[in-house]
Amino acid sequence: MQSKLGIDFTKVQHARGIAKNIADGVQRFVDNYTTVAVERTLCRLVGIDNTDADGVPLPNILVEDLKNKNVLEHGALFFIGNAIIETGKSPQQIAEQISAGDLDITAFPFRSQSEIANAFKPYIDASINQIKERRSKREHYLETIGEGSRPYLYVIVATGNIYEDVVQAEAAARQGADIIAVIRTTGQSLLDYVPFGATTEGFGGTFATQENFRIMRRALDKVGEEVGRYIRLCNYCSGLCMPEIAAMGALEGLDVMLNDALYGILFRDINMQRTLIDQFMSRAINGFAGVIINTGEDNYLTTADAVEEAHTVLASDLINEQLALLAGLPEEQMGLGHAFEMDPDLENGFLFELAQAQMTREIFPKAPLKYMPPTKFMTGNIFRGHLQDALFNLIGVWTSQGIQLLGMPTEAIHTPFMSDRYLSIENAKYIFNNMRNIGDEVEFKKDGIIQKRAQEVLDKTIGLLEEIEKEGLFLALEKGIFGGVKRQKDGGKGLRGVSLKGTHYYNPFIPLMNPKLEPCNL
Repeated sequence: MQSKLGIDFTKVQHARGIAKNIADGVQRFVDNYTTVAVERTLCRLVGIDNTDADGVPLPNILVEDLKNKNVLEHGALFFIGNAIIETGKSPQQIAEQISAGDLDITAFPFRSQSEIANAFKPYIDASINQIKERRSKREHYLETIGEGSRPYLYVIVATGNIYEDVVQAEAAARQGADIIAVIRTTGQSLLDYVPFGATTEGFGGTFATQENFRIMRRALDKVGEEVGRYIRLCNYCSGLCMPEIAAMGALEGLDVMLNDALYGILFRDINMQRTLIDQFMSRAINGFAGVIINTGEDNYLTTADAVEEAHTVLASDLINEQLALLAGLPEEQMGLGHAFEMDPDLENGFLFELAQAQMTREIFPKAPLKYMPPTKFMTGNIFRGHLQDALFNLIGVWTSQGIQLLGMPTEAIHTPFMSDRYLSIENAKYIFNNMRNIGDEVEFKKDGIIQKRAQEVLDKTIGLLEEIEKEGLFLALEKGIFGGVKRQKDGGKGLRGVSLKGTHYYNPFIPLMNPKLEPCNL
Protein backbone atom coordinates (compact mmCIF):
# COMPACT_ATOMS: atom_id res chain seq x y z
CA MET A 1 0.00 0.00 0.00
CA GLN A 2 1.00 3.63 -0.47
CA SER A 3 1.91 5.24 2.83
CA LYS A 4 0.65 8.74 3.58
CA LEU A 5 3.40 8.90 6.17
CA GLY A 6 6.26 7.92 3.90
CA ILE A 7 6.68 4.70 5.88
CA ASP A 8 9.12 2.20 4.40
CA PHE A 9 7.14 -1.03 4.41
CA THR A 10 10.26 -3.14 4.14
CA LYS A 11 10.96 -1.89 7.68
CA VAL A 12 7.45 -2.91 8.71
CA GLN A 13 8.03 -6.40 7.29
CA HIS A 14 11.32 -6.57 9.15
CA ALA A 15 9.64 -5.54 12.41
CA ARG A 16 6.87 -8.09 11.88
CA GLY A 17 9.46 -10.82 11.23
CA ILE A 18 11.24 -10.03 14.48
CA ALA A 19 7.92 -10.04 16.36
CA LYS A 20 7.17 -13.44 14.84
CA ASN A 21 10.49 -14.80 16.10
CA ILE A 22 9.68 -13.49 19.58
CA ALA A 23 6.20 -15.02 19.48
CA ASP A 24 7.55 -18.34 18.19
CA GLY A 25 9.89 -18.46 21.16
CA VAL A 26 6.96 -17.94 23.52
CA GLN A 27 4.90 -20.58 21.70
CA ARG A 28 7.61 -23.21 22.03
CA PHE A 29 7.26 -22.77 25.78
CA VAL A 30 3.43 -22.61 25.73
CA ASP A 31 3.06 -25.84 23.75
CA ASN A 32 4.58 -27.87 26.58
CA TYR A 33 2.39 -26.59 29.44
CA THR A 34 -1.16 -26.41 30.66
CA THR A 35 -2.77 -24.50 33.53
CA VAL A 36 -5.64 -24.98 35.94
CA ALA A 37 -7.55 -22.32 33.97
CA VAL A 38 -7.08 -24.18 30.68
CA GLU A 39 -8.24 -27.43 32.28
CA ARG A 40 -11.29 -25.75 33.83
CA THR A 41 -12.05 -24.33 30.38
CA LEU A 42 -12.00 -27.82 28.88
CA CYS A 43 -14.33 -28.99 31.64
CA ARG A 44 -16.78 -26.22 30.76
CA LEU A 45 -16.53 -27.01 27.06
CA VAL A 46 -17.64 -30.61 27.71
CA GLY A 47 -20.64 -29.44 29.72
CA ILE A 48 -19.51 -29.14 33.36
CA ASP A 49 -21.18 -26.19 35.09
CA ASN A 50 -22.83 -25.10 38.34
CA THR A 51 -21.44 -25.14 41.89
CA ASP A 52 -21.48 -27.26 45.01
CA ALA A 53 -23.56 -26.39 48.09
CA ASP A 54 -20.87 -23.93 49.21
CA GLY A 55 -20.84 -22.07 45.90
CA VAL A 56 -17.54 -23.53 44.65
CA PRO A 57 -17.65 -24.04 40.85
CA LEU A 58 -17.59 -27.71 39.86
CA PRO A 59 -14.82 -27.17 37.25
CA ASN A 60 -12.62 -25.86 40.08
CA ILE A 61 -13.43 -28.83 42.31
CA LEU A 62 -12.58 -31.36 39.61
CA VAL A 63 -9.35 -29.69 38.51
CA GLU A 64 -8.15 -29.08 42.08
CA ASP A 65 -8.82 -32.75 42.84
CA LEU A 66 -6.48 -33.77 40.01
CA LYS A 67 -3.90 -31.19 41.02
CA ASN A 68 -3.91 -32.37 44.62
CA LYS A 69 -3.29 -35.92 43.34
CA ASN A 70 -0.33 -34.65 41.25
CA VAL A 71 -1.80 -35.89 37.96
CA LEU A 72 -2.95 -32.66 36.32
CA GLU A 73 -0.13 -33.04 33.80
CA HIS A 74 -2.28 -35.56 31.92
CA GLY A 75 -5.16 -33.11 31.70
CA ALA A 76 -8.71 -33.16 33.00
CA LEU A 77 -10.20 -34.62 29.82
CA PHE A 78 -8.03 -37.72 29.94
CA PHE A 79 -9.35 -38.69 33.36
CA ILE A 80 -12.93 -37.61 32.67
CA GLY A 81 -12.84 -39.66 29.47
CA ASN A 82 -11.71 -42.77 31.35
CA ALA A 83 -14.55 -42.20 33.80
CA ILE A 84 -17.16 -41.76 31.06
CA ILE A 85 -16.13 -45.08 29.51
CA GLU A 86 -16.06 -46.89 32.87
CA THR A 87 -19.26 -45.46 34.42
CA GLY A 88 -21.37 -44.38 31.46
CA LYS A 89 -22.08 -41.11 33.23
CA SER A 90 -21.93 -37.61 31.72
CA PRO A 91 -19.10 -35.16 32.56
CA GLN A 92 -21.56 -33.15 34.67
CA GLN A 93 -22.59 -36.23 36.68
CA ILE A 94 -18.94 -37.20 37.12
CA ALA A 95 -18.08 -33.73 38.44
CA GLU A 96 -21.01 -33.86 40.88
CA GLN A 97 -19.84 -37.24 42.20
CA ILE A 98 -16.29 -35.94 42.68
CA SER A 99 -17.71 -32.98 44.57
CA ALA A 100 -19.66 -35.31 46.82
CA GLY A 101 -16.55 -37.40 47.48
CA ASP A 102 -18.07 -40.46 45.81
CA LEU A 103 -15.72 -40.88 42.86
CA ASP A 104 -11.99 -41.04 42.16
CA ILE A 105 -11.51 -40.62 38.41
CA THR A 106 -7.80 -41.40 38.66
CA ALA A 107 -8.56 -44.98 39.73
CA PHE A 108 -9.94 -46.19 36.39
CA PRO A 109 -7.92 -48.06 33.75
CA PHE A 110 -6.22 -45.79 31.23
CA ARG A 111 -7.93 -45.88 27.83
CA SER A 112 -6.52 -44.99 24.43
CA GLN A 113 -6.94 -41.52 23.02
CA SER A 114 -9.25 -42.84 20.29
CA GLU A 115 -11.53 -44.46 22.89
CA ILE A 116 -11.59 -41.25 24.90
CA ALA A 117 -12.34 -39.21 21.76
CA ASN A 118 -15.33 -41.45 20.98
CA ALA A 119 -16.63 -41.12 24.52
CA PHE A 120 -16.42 -37.32 24.39
CA LYS A 121 -17.86 -36.91 20.90
CA PRO A 122 -21.48 -36.01 21.82
CA TYR A 123 -20.35 -33.51 24.48
CA ILE A 124 -17.76 -31.87 22.26
CA ASP A 125 -20.15 -31.74 19.32
CA ALA A 126 -22.78 -30.04 21.49
CA SER A 127 -20.31 -27.38 22.63
CA ILE A 128 -18.87 -26.73 19.16
CA ASN A 129 -22.38 -26.54 17.66
CA GLN A 130 -23.56 -24.08 20.31
CA ILE A 131 -20.63 -21.76 19.54
CA LYS A 132 -21.27 -22.11 15.81
CA GLU A 133 -24.95 -21.30 16.31
CA ARG A 134 -24.08 -18.18 18.32
CA ARG A 135 -21.72 -17.04 15.60
CA SER A 136 -24.35 -17.74 12.91
CA LYS A 137 -26.93 -15.74 14.84
CA ARG A 138 -24.59 -12.74 14.94
CA GLU A 139 -23.88 -13.05 11.23
CA HIS A 140 -27.60 -13.29 10.49
CA TYR A 141 -28.25 -10.07 12.41
CA LEU A 142 -25.42 -8.32 10.55
CA GLU A 143 -26.85 -9.45 7.21
CA THR A 144 -30.42 -8.43 8.05
CA ILE A 145 -30.53 -5.42 10.39
CA GLY A 146 -26.90 -4.35 9.84
CA GLU A 147 -24.68 -2.40 12.22
CA GLY A 148 -23.17 1.04 12.76
CA SER A 149 -20.31 2.25 10.61
CA ARG A 150 -16.73 2.28 11.84
CA PRO A 151 -15.29 3.55 14.03
CA TYR A 152 -17.77 1.69 16.24
CA LEU A 153 -19.00 3.82 19.13
CA TYR A 154 -17.94 1.90 22.26
CA VAL A 155 -19.20 2.82 25.73
CA ILE A 156 -19.15 1.15 29.13
CA VAL A 157 -21.66 0.27 31.83
CA ALA A 158 -20.42 -0.48 35.32
CA THR A 159 -23.08 -0.46 38.02
CA GLY A 160 -22.35 -3.78 39.75
CA ASN A 161 -25.94 -4.90 39.19
CA ILE A 162 -26.49 -6.76 35.91
CA TYR A 163 -30.14 -5.71 35.75
CA GLU A 164 -29.25 -2.03 36.14
CA ASP A 165 -26.49 -2.56 33.57
CA VAL A 166 -29.18 -3.73 31.14
CA VAL A 167 -31.19 -0.53 31.66
CA GLN A 168 -28.11 1.61 31.03
CA ALA A 169 -26.96 -0.50 28.06
CA GLU A 170 -30.36 -0.24 26.38
CA ALA A 171 -30.30 3.54 26.85
CA ALA A 172 -26.80 3.76 25.35
CA ALA A 173 -27.82 1.65 22.35
CA ARG A 174 -30.80 3.91 21.70
CA GLN A 175 -28.47 6.91 21.93
CA GLY A 176 -26.27 5.43 19.20
CA ALA A 177 -23.70 3.13 20.82
CA ASP A 178 -22.47 0.18 18.70
CA ILE A 179 -20.56 -1.72 21.42
CA ILE A 180 -21.52 -2.03 25.09
CA ALA A 181 -18.75 -3.13 27.44
CA VAL A 182 -19.78 -4.44 30.83
CA ILE A 183 -16.86 -3.49 33.04
CA ARG A 184 -15.87 -6.21 35.49
CA THR A 185 -15.99 -5.63 39.21
CA THR A 186 -12.69 -4.46 40.67
CA GLY A 187 -10.35 -7.35 41.38
CA GLN A 188 -12.15 -10.08 39.44
CA SER A 189 -9.09 -10.65 37.28
CA LEU A 190 -7.35 -11.94 40.42
CA LEU A 191 -10.03 -14.50 41.26
CA ASP A 192 -8.98 -18.02 40.27
CA TYR A 193 -12.61 -19.05 39.72
CA VAL A 194 -15.63 -17.71 37.85
CA PRO A 195 -18.64 -16.73 40.00
CA PHE A 196 -21.94 -18.43 39.17
CA GLY A 197 -25.30 -16.91 38.31
CA ALA A 198 -26.73 -13.42 38.00
CA THR A 199 -25.08 -10.86 40.28
CA THR A 200 -26.43 -7.62 41.72
CA GLU A 201 -23.38 -6.41 43.65
CA GLY A 202 -19.96 -5.30 42.53
CA PHE A 203 -17.48 -2.49 43.05
CA GLY A 204 -16.50 -0.44 40.02
CA GLY A 205 -18.22 -2.94 37.73
CA THR A 206 -20.23 -6.15 37.47
CA PHE A 207 -19.03 -9.74 37.85
CA ALA A 208 -18.39 -11.58 34.60
CA THR A 209 -20.52 -14.71 34.86
CA GLN A 210 -22.12 -16.87 32.20
CA GLU A 211 -25.61 -15.96 33.39
CA ASN A 212 -24.76 -12.25 33.28
CA PHE A 213 -23.52 -12.75 29.71
CA ARG A 214 -26.79 -14.47 28.83
CA ILE A 215 -28.93 -11.70 30.38
CA MET A 216 -27.09 -8.88 28.60
CA ARG A 217 -26.93 -10.69 25.24
CA ARG A 218 -30.69 -11.23 25.34
CA ALA A 219 -31.29 -7.55 26.16
CA LEU A 220 -28.99 -6.25 23.43
CA ASP A 221 -30.54 -8.51 20.82
CA LYS A 222 -33.95 -7.12 21.73
CA VAL A 223 -32.88 -3.46 21.64
CA GLY A 224 -30.89 -4.09 18.45
CA GLU A 225 -34.04 -5.30 16.73
CA GLU A 226 -35.83 -2.20 18.03
CA VAL A 227 -33.26 0.30 16.73
CA GLY A 228 -32.46 -1.67 13.56
CA ARG A 229 -28.75 -2.05 14.31
CA TYR A 230 -26.82 -4.98 15.78
CA ILE A 231 -25.32 -4.06 19.17
CA ARG A 232 -22.09 -5.82 20.09
CA LEU A 233 -21.41 -7.00 23.63
CA CYS A 234 -17.96 -6.76 25.19
CA ASN A 235 -16.49 -8.22 28.37
CA TYR A 236 -13.10 -9.25 29.75
CA CYS A 237 -11.40 -12.62 29.30
CA SER A 238 -8.26 -11.52 31.07
CA GLY A 239 -6.78 -12.39 34.43
CA LEU A 240 -6.53 -15.79 36.09
CA CYS A 241 -9.65 -17.13 34.31
CA MET A 242 -8.80 -15.84 30.84
CA PRO A 243 -9.65 -18.96 28.77
CA GLU A 244 -12.64 -19.92 30.93
CA ILE A 245 -14.34 -16.58 30.36
CA ALA A 246 -13.50 -16.81 26.65
CA ALA A 247 -15.37 -20.13 26.54
CA MET A 248 -18.35 -18.73 28.42
CA GLY A 249 -18.48 -15.74 26.10
CA ALA A 250 -18.30 -17.94 23.03
CA LEU A 251 -21.16 -20.10 24.31
CA GLU A 252 -23.32 -17.04 25.07
CA GLY A 253 -22.65 -14.98 21.95
CA LEU A 254 -20.33 -12.20 23.05
CA ASP A 255 -18.76 -10.21 20.23
CA VAL A 256 -15.73 -8.46 21.75
CA MET A 257 -13.36 -9.55 24.52
CA LEU A 258 -10.51 -7.75 26.23
CA ASN A 259 -7.85 -10.40 25.63
CA ASP A 260 -4.29 -9.17 25.91
CA ALA A 261 -1.20 -11.37 26.16
CA LEU A 262 0.68 -9.00 28.46
CA TYR A 263 -1.81 -6.81 30.34
CA GLY A 264 -2.35 -9.18 33.26
CA ILE A 265 1.41 -9.60 33.69
CA LEU A 266 2.14 -5.89 33.74
CA PHE A 267 -0.87 -4.39 35.47
CA ARG A 268 -2.24 -7.20 37.67
CA ASP A 269 1.04 -8.96 38.53
CA ILE A 270 -0.20 -12.30 37.22
CA ASN A 271 2.64 -14.72 36.59
CA MET A 272 3.94 -14.38 33.03
CA GLN A 273 4.15 -18.13 32.40
CA ARG A 274 0.54 -18.60 33.48
CA THR A 275 -0.70 -15.68 31.38
CA LEU A 276 1.11 -16.62 28.18
CA ILE A 277 -0.18 -20.21 28.35
CA ASP A 278 -3.72 -19.06 29.08
CA GLN A 279 -3.81 -16.47 26.30
CA PHE A 280 -3.17 -19.13 23.65
CA MET A 281 -6.25 -21.16 24.61
CA SER A 282 -8.40 -18.07 25.04
CA ARG A 283 -7.48 -16.75 21.61
CA ALA A 284 -8.09 -20.08 19.92
CA ILE A 285 -11.62 -19.97 21.33
CA ASN A 286 -12.18 -16.33 20.38
CA GLY A 287 -10.90 -16.95 16.88
CA PHE A 288 -13.33 -19.82 16.37
CA ALA A 289 -16.25 -17.86 17.83
CA GLY A 290 -15.67 -14.83 15.60
CA VAL A 291 -14.96 -12.64 18.63
CA ILE A 292 -12.93 -9.45 18.19
CA ILE A 293 -10.21 -9.26 20.83
CA ASN A 294 -9.07 -5.98 22.32
CA THR A 295 -5.50 -5.63 23.53
CA GLY A 296 -4.34 -3.23 26.21
CA GLU A 297 -1.30 -1.37 24.92
CA ASP A 298 -3.04 1.91 25.77
CA ASN A 299 -2.32 1.17 29.43
CA TYR A 300 1.42 1.52 28.88
CA LEU A 301 0.90 5.24 28.38
CA THR A 302 -0.75 5.64 31.76
CA THR A 303 2.50 4.65 33.47
CA ALA A 304 4.99 5.93 30.89
CA ASP A 305 5.28 9.09 28.79
CA ALA A 306 3.26 8.96 25.56
CA VAL A 307 5.92 10.79 23.55
CA GLU A 308 8.97 8.91 24.78
CA GLU A 309 7.40 5.45 24.95
CA ALA A 310 5.12 5.34 21.88
CA HIS A 311 7.38 2.74 20.29
CA THR A 312 6.65 0.30 23.13
CA VAL A 313 2.97 0.41 22.14
CA LEU A 314 3.74 -0.49 18.52
CA ALA A 315 6.20 -3.21 19.57
CA SER A 316 3.60 -4.78 21.83
CA ASP A 317 0.94 -4.54 19.10
CA LEU A 318 3.22 -6.46 16.75
CA ILE A 319 3.95 -9.15 19.36
CA ASN A 320 0.26 -9.43 20.27
CA GLU A 321 -0.56 -9.80 16.57
CA GLN A 322 1.88 -12.67 16.12
CA LEU A 323 0.76 -14.49 19.27
CA ALA A 324 -2.85 -14.18 18.10
CA LEU A 325 -1.99 -15.56 14.65
CA LEU A 326 -0.32 -18.55 16.32
CA ALA A 327 -3.64 -19.24 18.07
CA GLY A 328 -5.53 -19.09 14.78
CA LEU A 329 -7.15 -15.70 15.36
CA PRO A 330 -7.34 -13.72 12.08
CA GLU A 331 -6.22 -10.12 11.64
CA GLU A 332 -9.83 -9.05 11.08
CA GLN A 333 -10.55 -9.95 14.74
CA MET A 334 -7.58 -8.12 16.26
CA GLY A 335 -8.61 -4.94 18.03
CA LEU A 336 -5.02 -3.96 18.71
CA GLY A 337 -4.82 -1.15 21.25
CA HIS A 338 -3.36 2.33 21.21
CA ALA A 339 -4.34 5.61 22.84
CA PHE A 340 -4.62 9.40 22.72
CA GLU A 341 -2.62 10.09 25.89
CA MET A 342 -0.20 12.97 25.29
CA ASP A 343 -0.06 15.96 27.60
CA PRO A 344 -2.53 18.48 26.12
CA ASP A 345 -0.06 21.26 26.93
CA LEU A 346 2.49 19.72 24.53
CA GLU A 347 3.04 21.90 21.47
CA ASN A 348 1.89 20.06 18.34
CA GLY A 349 0.75 17.14 20.46
CA PHE A 350 -2.27 16.69 18.17
CA LEU A 351 0.07 16.24 15.20
CA PHE A 352 2.04 13.58 17.07
CA GLU A 353 -1.18 11.78 18.01
CA LEU A 354 -2.39 11.94 14.41
CA ALA A 355 0.93 10.55 13.18
CA GLN A 356 0.80 7.60 15.55
CA ALA A 357 -2.83 6.75 14.83
CA GLN A 358 -2.26 6.88 11.07
CA MET A 359 0.92 4.81 11.48
CA THR A 360 -0.97 2.13 13.43
CA ARG A 361 -3.70 2.03 10.79
CA GLU A 362 -1.18 1.64 7.94
CA ILE A 363 0.80 -1.09 9.71
CA PHE A 364 -2.34 -3.09 10.62
CA PRO A 365 -4.65 -2.43 7.65
CA LYS A 366 -7.05 -5.32 8.31
CA ALA A 367 -7.38 -4.92 12.08
CA PRO A 368 -10.39 -3.24 13.76
CA LEU A 369 -8.03 -1.12 15.83
CA LYS A 370 -9.15 -0.14 19.34
CA TYR A 371 -8.44 3.53 19.98
CA MET A 372 -8.58 4.66 23.60
CA PRO A 373 -9.51 8.15 24.83
CA PRO A 374 -7.52 10.56 26.98
CA THR A 375 -7.53 9.61 30.66
CA LYS A 376 -4.12 10.44 32.12
CA PHE A 377 -4.52 14.19 31.69
CA MET A 378 -8.24 14.49 32.38
CA THR A 379 -8.54 16.90 35.30
CA GLY A 380 -12.22 17.02 36.22
CA ASN A 381 -12.73 20.17 34.13
CA ILE A 382 -15.60 18.79 32.05
CA PHE A 383 -15.41 21.53 29.41
CA ARG A 384 -11.73 21.02 28.69
CA GLY A 385 -12.25 17.23 28.88
CA HIS A 386 -15.03 17.39 26.30
CA LEU A 387 -12.66 19.26 23.97
CA GLN A 388 -9.91 16.69 24.52
CA ASP A 389 -12.39 13.95 23.62
CA ALA A 390 -13.43 15.88 20.50
CA LEU A 391 -9.81 15.99 19.28
CA PHE A 392 -9.55 12.27 19.99
CA ASN A 393 -12.74 11.63 17.98
CA LEU A 394 -11.40 13.73 15.11
CA ILE A 395 -8.31 11.55 14.85
CA GLY A 396 -10.41 8.40 15.16
CA VAL A 397 -12.50 9.14 12.06
CA TRP A 398 -9.56 10.74 10.18
CA THR A 399 -7.42 7.61 10.48
CA SER A 400 -10.23 5.03 10.11
CA GLN A 401 -9.95 3.42 13.51
CA GLY A 402 -12.14 0.37 14.09
CA ILE A 403 -13.32 0.76 17.67
CA GLN A 404 -13.57 4.16 19.35
CA LEU A 405 -13.86 3.85 23.12
CA LEU A 406 -15.59 7.13 23.84
CA GLY A 407 -14.16 9.45 26.41
CA MET A 408 -16.46 10.91 29.06
CA PRO A 409 -16.46 14.57 30.12
CA THR A 410 -16.69 13.36 33.72
CA GLU A 411 -13.58 11.15 33.46
CA ALA A 412 -11.63 11.43 36.73
CA ILE A 413 -14.81 12.43 38.59
CA HIS A 414 -17.22 9.47 38.74
CA THR A 415 -18.63 6.45 36.90
CA PRO A 416 -20.53 7.81 33.89
CA PHE A 417 -24.19 8.77 34.16
CA MET A 418 -26.50 8.02 31.25
CA SER A 419 -26.41 11.73 30.44
CA ASP A 420 -22.60 11.65 30.29
CA ARG A 421 -22.77 8.85 27.72
CA TYR A 422 -25.31 10.82 25.72
CA LEU A 423 -22.96 13.81 25.52
CA SER A 424 -20.03 11.61 24.50
CA ILE A 425 -22.03 9.80 21.82
CA GLU A 426 -23.39 13.13 20.53
CA ASN A 427 -19.82 14.50 20.37
CA ALA A 428 -18.56 11.50 18.38
CA LYS A 429 -21.54 11.33 16.01
CA TYR A 430 -21.27 15.04 15.20
CA ILE A 431 -17.57 14.79 14.36
CA PHE A 432 -17.78 11.45 12.57
CA ASN A 433 -20.62 12.68 10.35
CA ASN A 434 -19.07 16.03 9.49
CA MET A 435 -15.59 14.67 8.86
CA ARG A 436 -16.37 11.17 7.56
CA ASN A 437 -14.03 11.31 4.54
CA ILE A 438 -11.36 13.71 5.74
CA GLY A 439 -8.79 10.92 5.65
CA ASP A 440 -9.41 10.47 1.91
CA GLU A 441 -9.03 14.18 1.21
CA VAL A 442 -6.00 15.29 3.20
CA GLU A 443 -2.37 14.37 2.56
CA PHE A 444 0.56 14.99 4.85
CA LYS A 445 3.50 17.25 4.10
CA LYS A 446 6.55 15.34 2.92
CA ASP A 447 9.14 15.22 5.70
CA GLY A 448 6.85 17.32 7.88
CA ILE A 449 6.19 16.92 11.59
CA ILE A 450 3.65 14.12 11.09
CA GLN A 451 5.71 12.02 8.71
CA LYS A 452 8.89 12.39 10.74
CA ARG A 453 7.11 11.43 13.96
CA ALA A 454 5.71 8.21 12.50
CA GLN A 455 9.03 7.22 10.95
CA GLU A 456 10.84 7.91 14.23
CA VAL A 457 8.42 5.69 16.20
CA LEU A 458 8.80 2.86 13.69
CA ASP A 459 12.59 3.02 13.82
CA LYS A 460 12.60 2.96 17.62
CA THR A 461 10.15 0.05 17.55
CA ILE A 462 12.52 -2.00 15.40
CA GLY A 463 15.37 -1.29 17.81
CA LEU A 464 13.25 -2.39 20.75
CA LEU A 465 12.07 -5.57 19.02
CA GLU A 466 15.64 -6.49 18.12
CA GLU A 467 16.56 -6.10 21.79
CA ILE A 468 13.63 -8.30 22.90
CA GLU A 469 14.51 -10.91 20.26
CA LYS A 470 18.02 -11.27 21.67
CA GLU A 471 16.81 -11.71 25.25
CA GLY A 472 13.44 -13.40 24.76
CA LEU A 473 10.14 -11.99 25.97
CA PHE A 474 10.42 -13.42 29.48
CA LEU A 475 13.68 -11.61 30.24
CA ALA A 476 12.44 -8.43 28.56
CA LEU A 477 9.42 -8.40 30.89
CA GLU A 478 11.73 -8.89 33.86
CA LYS A 479 13.64 -5.78 32.76
CA GLY A 480 10.50 -3.62 32.62
CA ILE A 481 10.55 -3.01 28.90
CA PHE A 482 6.81 -2.23 28.68
CA GLY A 483 5.25 0.55 30.70
CA GLY A 484 8.29 0.68 32.98
CA VAL A 485 6.81 -2.28 34.93
CA LYS A 486 9.18 -5.09 35.97
CA ARG A 487 7.89 -8.63 36.60
CA GLN A 488 9.71 -11.84 37.52
CA LYS A 489 9.30 -15.05 35.52
CA ASP A 490 8.67 -17.02 38.71
CA GLY A 491 6.84 -14.22 40.50
CA GLY A 492 3.31 -12.88 40.55
CA LYS A 493 0.02 -14.65 41.03
CA GLY A 494 -0.99 -18.02 39.61
CA LEU A 495 2.30 -19.86 39.02
CA ARG A 496 1.09 -22.73 41.19
CA GLY A 497 -1.53 -23.40 38.51
CA VAL A 498 1.01 -24.19 35.76
CA SER A 499 1.78 -27.83 34.89
CA LEU A 500 4.06 -29.51 32.37
CA LYS A 501 2.04 -31.69 29.98
CA GLY A 502 2.35 -35.43 30.44
CA THR A 503 2.25 -38.31 27.98
CA HIS A 504 -1.54 -38.76 28.12
CA TYR A 505 -2.40 -35.06 27.75
CA TYR A 506 -5.50 -34.52 25.63
CA ASN A 507 -7.09 -31.32 24.31
CA PRO A 508 -9.17 -31.88 21.15
CA PHE A 509 -10.53 -28.34 20.99
CA ILE A 510 -7.43 -26.68 19.50
CA PRO A 511 -7.43 -28.75 16.28
CA LEU A 512 -11.25 -28.66 16.14
CA MET A 513 -11.41 -24.89 16.45
CA ASN A 514 -8.55 -24.32 14.04
CA PRO A 515 -7.59 -27.33 11.92
CA LYS A 516 -4.49 -25.48 10.70
CA LEU A 517 -2.97 -25.67 14.17
CA GLU A 518 -1.15 -28.70 15.49
CA PRO A 519 -2.99 -30.79 18.11
CA CYS A 520 -2.25 -29.65 21.66
CA ASN A 521 -0.71 -32.87 22.92
CA LEU A 522 2.85 -34.14 23.16
